[in-house]
Amino acid sequence: MLAFTLIVLLGLLALSVAAAVSIGLLGMSLAEFYSALPLTRALGEIAWSTSAEFLLVAIPLYVLMGELLVCSGVAGRMYVAADKWLSWLPGGLMNSNIGASALFSATSGSSVATAATISTLALPEQARNGYPAPLFLGSIAAGGTLGILIPPSINMILFALIANLSVPKLYLAATLPALLLCLMFIGLIVLACLIRPELGGQRRHVSWSERRACVPDLLPPLVIFAVVVGAIYSGFATASESAALGVLAAFGLGLWRRAFTLHSLGQAFESTLRTSGMIIFITLAAFFLNFVLSSIGLTSTLIDFITDLQLSPMAMLLAIILFYIVLGCFMDTLAMLITTAPLVVPVIVALGFDPLWFGVVLIVLCELGQITPPFGMNLFVVQSIRNKGNFMDIVYGTLPFCFLLIALIALLILFPQLALWLPQWA
Repeated sequence: MLAFTLIVLLGLLALSVAAAVSIGLLGMSLAEFYSALPLTRALGEIAWSTSAEFLLVAIPLYVLMGELLVCSGVAGRMYVAADKWLSWLPGGLMNSNIGASALFSATSGSSVATAATISTLALPEQARNGYPAPLFLGSIAAGGTLGILIPPSINMILFALIANLSVPKLYLAATLPALLLCLMFIGLIVLACLIRPELGGQRRHVSWSERRACVPDLLPPLVIFAVVVGAIYSGFATASESAALGVLAAFGLGLWRRAFTLHSLGQAFESTLRTSGMIIFITLAAFFLNFVLSSIGLTSTLIDFITDLQLSPMAMLLAIILFYIVLGCFMDTLAMLITTAPLVVPVIVALGFDPLWFGVVLIVLCELGQITPPFGMNLFVVQSIRNKGNFMDIVYGTLPFCFLLIALIALLILFPQLALWLPQWA
């Protein structure tokens, strides 16, 4: 049964069938071959109950918040300001890519949206300032992964929903690893440019007066982050309600700057509908698949199979991590998370690991899947906006960052308090 599940899913993905359709067809196939009951008749009820989940309201709101910041020009000014403050470091604009990605991630919640936004802003500067392609492009793709680790994060909302965890506690658990990962990314760039100065492009001098003048451009994303996250931890709003507050703040900021036009707002709403529709479609298909897996007993069979292997908890955890690293090379990470988490989380709990801690590890694994070939989504986003050159430039440029993500997972295993220290104070 398990082998059939994996073969059908990977086969559909290999045929380039959309992730949501692949998951839905897999659920229908399992229901047809392994269930004596007509499980497909429950599809309508599952779709209704899942889509009526209040927590899912936050997803289109976070997407819209990021879109409004882009069309209002806030993201562009933020990138310029990050460049002026980080230009003194070896690597120049590449550090700005990471810094701006971190700031935009604090208002977006999406890895793809972060990579696309920073690509649009950074790529025109690459050739102009003499940066070799691979590492520069890798910094954009890797910086984009911060979109699903830095709160607020769409992937963390979905994991919390699946694993029945507190969203605020999961956000807290991801905070220190996210900050550490930003420093690791910047440290890698600085070290690479110290060893090979030609990677760092043209060094530019920025005066302190110029830096002070652009401080107001750094404040909007920080203010919106404070509104969204502050409303949650103050008890003023839930995760979904705080997302609505973030949208109001982003919209008010755009109106104050007189940055909106009917055309730009229309584009923001259309992009939000497309992205949200894709996410919700995958979510509905995955919840149907999870219902089928539970009904045919595959979940309990998997747990019994793992128990019979008599591996140590650490060996089993490493096997699960390896499974996700391989799966992330071939599967959309959002679909991967929603499809596998209901199967893996009970196993993790049975092995004695904290599900909150594992949620952070799994999100980091999803980050890794965003930049691992051949199907890393951020790689394609950067290449599509670049629209020239060799795709392998991006692949080579992201490899060092892939190793850093694996190193962060190792640190989380060795020092679980990196993820668990802040939640214990909540």
